[in-house]
Amino acid sequence: MQSIAQFIKNPMNYKILQIHPKDNVLVALTDLKAGENIDFDNNSITLKNDIAAKHKFSMQDLEIGAKIYMYGSIVGRAKSLIPKGGVLTTGNMAHEANTFSSKTEDYQWEAPDISKYKNKMFRGFHRPDGQVGTANYWLVIPLVFCENRNVDVIKDAFVEVLGFSKPNAYKSLVQQMTELYKSGKKSEIENLSFEENTIKGKSKIFKNIDGIKFLTHNGGCGGIRQDSEALCALFAGYINNPNVAGATILSLGCQNAQPAILKEKLNKINPDFKKPIILLEQQKEGTEQHFLSQAIKKTFLAMADADQLQREPAPLSKLTIGLECGGSDGFSGISANPAVGHASDLLVALGGKTILSEFPELCGVEQELINRCTNEVIAEKFSGLMRAYAASAEAVGSGFDMNPSPGNIKDGLITDAMKSSGAAKKGGTSPVVDVLDYSEYVSNNGLNLLCTPGNDVESTTAMAGSGANIILFTTGLGTPTGNPIAPVIKISSNTTLAIRMPDIIDIDTGGVITGEKTIQQMGEEILDFIIHVASGEVQSKAVLLGQDDFIPWKRGVSL
Repeated sequence: MQSIAQFIKNPMNYKILQIHPKDNVLVALTDLKAGENIDFDNNSITLKNDIAAKHKFSMQDLEIGAKIYMYGSIVGRAKSLIPKGGVLTTGNMAHEANTFSSKTEDYQWEAPDISKYKNKMFRGFHRPDGQVGTANYWLVIPLVFCENRNVDVIKDAFVEVLGFSKPNAYKSLVQQMTELYKSGKKSEIENLSFEENTIKGKSKIFKNIDGIKFLTHNGGCGGIRQDSEALCALFAGYINNPNVAGATILSLGCQNAQPAILKEKLNKINPDFKKPIILLEQQKEGTEQHFLSQAIKKTFLAMADADQLQREPAPLSKLTIGLECGGSDGFSGISANPAVGHASDLLVALGGKTILSEFPELCGVEQELINRCTNEVIAEKFSGLMRAYAASAEAVGSGFDMNPSPGNIKDGLITDAMKSSGAAKKGGTSPVVDVLDYSEYVSNNGLNLLCTPGNDVESTTAMAGSGANIILFTTGLGTPTGNPIAPVIKISSNTTLAIRMPDIIDIDTGGVITGEKTIQQMGEEILDFIIHVASGEVQSKAVLLGQDDFIPWKRGVSL
């Protein structure tokens, strides 16, 4: 199995790119004009249209029904004649993908050189079960939406007083606007300057705790019983995640998501579970005041105990990294995703765990992943989950072909197969050691596939619930997604985005597009950054902005 880096042919000063020798389209790396002559591989192509950067044009005449290839895979078919040098659009191209079956070949992997990292460590929080966290959080979890208000009361009581709140300069802005309005100076409001550091945050009371996080949601009762089962399994994964010190659980008492179900799910994940859990049931405690004061006092004392834990050295094999993309563009599968894939390969070679999710965005690359599975059992599990997911989407008239968003399409991702071929590059080239259904917890070292939607937050929520202690998130358009317990590292596919949105982007892989850096170099830079974040030396932008997105997946159709 060759990596994308070995397929790059780019003779025109980084204006165009053929990703794979089998491809019959080229990618524009910069804006190209109609009438411009492109010489590629002894093939002279006159452009029939203006081609915006990130978009693709045909290397030959493509008749109606002709298959279109990128990354060496089928990514669509021609709906109408696409002339040589013509741009690909949703008007002339339709989704089509490779079919898949059982394993057709044994997979041989050539691991990357890890000599640079063999003796490297990170400083993390060691848990009794041998897991090591990259952070130390306390959780407050309502088992049912009826407890959301009580959770909000606890949040209001704790966060600012304990020094966990983020400075909110927008309050100062509103105060200034209010004063101007009261003084009859409404016209001056538009010219107010925004001072980001106007308000200073309080110092933390608990120095070794990174925060107290509140997982409010809209489930736990109503719906179907399977929804509550899945929610409890997700919470069990969050509580067991190595980034979590312990949890306070609020139960109403009569809901479907019962504490016994949560305990059962925890025991299934970790029979030797030893973290502290505070469980309170409102219908047993009596008044709301008594219920909340008990929860607050017990939580404070438990956090004081958790504050005694300190960071200690740990091998990189203790890292579990989630691999996510969102707001993808036509460069994501060329720069950011394969760079993340190389970082994944490095970590796998070092004995760590990585998780590739978003099953709707693996459409068309199933056979490659099936062949990379280490045995027939996990290959069949992946195949079964993919077929069931696709069928459930089609049953409500919303197949995988409807996955690309308007933003994806505008920036060059015309079909789901095209998007998927690039998205799968986040998984690198290492063997697939396990396939996990939603809410199953990762246990095998190596690359794991996790069944989740392509929806950014539903997917990142699931990866943290399956044990990810850091999440890599690539984006070409800019996505402000984070997670309550797993630091999310944002990686841009292009430098323009990194310059425009520096407050959300941690790493820029645009140098791959310009030829200034290789995929391997960027992969190593990503791993170096992971080590700094894992050690608490650097906070990712998502953590600094307090982006704590949490959306459980109700097992309906979500792309």
